[in-house]
Amino acid sequence: MKKKITIAIDGYSSTGKSTIAKQLAKQLGYIYVDTGAMYRAVTLYAMQQKFIDATHFDVNSLIADLDNISLKFIYNAKKGFAEMYLNGKNVEQEIRGMEVSKLVSKIATISEVRKKLVAQQQLIGKGKGVVMDGRDIGTVVFKDAELKLFMTASPEKRAFRRYKELLERGDNVDYEEILKNVQYRDHIDSTRKDSPLTKAKDAIDFDNSNMRLEEQFERIYNLAMEIIAKK
Repeated sequence: MKKKITIAIDGYSSTGKSTIAKQLAKQLGYIYVDTGAMYRAVTLYAMQQKFIDATHFDVNSLIADLDNISLKFIYNAKKGFAEMYLNGKNVEQEIRGMEVSKLVSKIATISEVRKKLVAQQQLIGKGKGVVMDGRDIGTVVFKDAELKLFMTASPEKRAFRRYKELLERGDNVDYEEILKNVQYRDHIDSTRKDSPLTKAKDAIDFDNSNMRLEEQFERIYNLAMEIIAKK
């Protein structure tokens, strides 16, 4: 039996990290962890508690309340992936909306939040056999991951993908607003002091601006299999 590896997929928002990571984990029989969902769930909690909105952010109150936030991934057999639960409630749909998207990068800048979530992520993946996507997986969470990918695409391509995704959900969205949000999140993610979005030195650049999903999956799956075969 081949040894299992850790696969870290980092990159900008709306590059399709989660979609590829889900497929890869399913094909390999690995655990999939959507770290972005964890930050989105904390954002939703902060919104519910009135700690954050478009005009204010009570950072200290959020930090003081972090112990009251319980996050769990529970597998949904019908959908074929694990959904995010916040304090016992399924919030998978709520955390994907634009209101959360507008605020999640601010939440992710808070060192105390990152420390709490990174510890959980490392615990989940300590036995290997995991595919994890996010912003700092290859640089912070699993520096020794056997396969690291850094996914990119043009802001316009990413905004259009997000636009289509939200339209399919039935949301009333505007492409220009989404493009601005993508560019804003890029700036916040790349310039924050704690674990900014950067490419790990040993990560493989993967620009999927003009690639079909099937082509992306085939390339990444083959990369994973080459590494697994050498274990």
